[in-house]
Amino acid sequence: MKIIDTHCDALFKLQRAAKEKGNGMKKLRFQDADQIETNVARLKQGKVSVQFFAIFIYPDVPSDQIWQHALEQIDFFYEEVLGKNQAMKQMTSWSDLDDLQDGEIGAVLTLEGADAFGNDVVKLRHLYRVGVMSVGLTWNVANLCADGAGEPRGGGLTLLGKEVVRLNNEHHVFTDVSHSTVKGFWDMIERADYPMASHSNARAICDHERNLYDDQLKALFQKKGLIHLVFNPPFINKQRETATIADLIKHIDHCCSLGGVNQIGFGSDFDGISSYVQGLEHAGKYQNLINELLNYYSETEVKGFAHENLLNHRPG
Repeated sequence: MKIIDTHCDALFKLQRAAKEKGNGMKKLRFQDADQIETNVARLKQGKVSVQFFAIFIYPDVPSDQIWQHALEQIDFFYEEVLGKNQAMKQMTSWSDLDDLQDGEIGAVLTLEGADAFGNDVVKLRHLYRVGVMSVGLTWNVANLCADGAGEPRGGGLTLLGKEVVRLNNEHHVFTDVSHSTVKGFWDMIERADYPMASHSNARAICDHERNLYDDQLKALFQKKGLIHLVFNPPFINKQRETATIADLIKHIDHCCSLGGVNQIGFGSDFDGISSYVQGLEHAGKYQNLINELLNYYSETEVKGFAHENLLNHRPG
């Protein structure tokens, strides 16, 4: 069964490996490197038809180097992901998802954290032009748009952050609420035409700051937004580094109980996590999850989780 996955950190991993070559780490091949959980071979094995690739800037990057880091990751996307792999096809509009041929894998560029453009909306417009189709305003710490989920202050959107959401709406781009504070979530849900959580779970099942409370999930579903469940064990089982597929399915069950059966998907966070769901250690094992879900849900529902829910709720 075809899969759409809305979050991975392969670009950050490719960049880090290239920068650390002098420390004995070699440049990674996106085609088949074991270190890349979403490499082409594994995407094909797992029947991933569309993979979203995040631009992510780690907070320790000096402010005067942040934009350069973002450009480097975009360059890896074009040169290593697309340029060396005929199967990878960039999606630059939502209608492109309908035009993928057998054997092709759609590649969607996204932004995880507004740090990349600071307070410069010209840079943000450049990101839209190179194909960014989903924008998360924060990672875990504060920036000029909003506080992140790990920021003790817990603030919401700044005036700049509200302008970014407006621009996302104008460009038919998802506003990603994963990594937001509770207040930031409500600010975004009020303003975003196309809200989604690209890689979050249900807080009622696992009380982690990166997960969403029931009232948030209900509001997201009411606004036709999406939640794509993340495979990071600490977000599945609180304070644990292990999880099973059955543990992950508890989050799917809970979201369904709140009315979200048609708005659930997957955002693995592969290449950005250090522990794994048993049987879901990389993208090549995606069908293990599908096969288990078919024991509990109808084929129509599972197809929804796998890819059709996003196709039915993409920005128009």
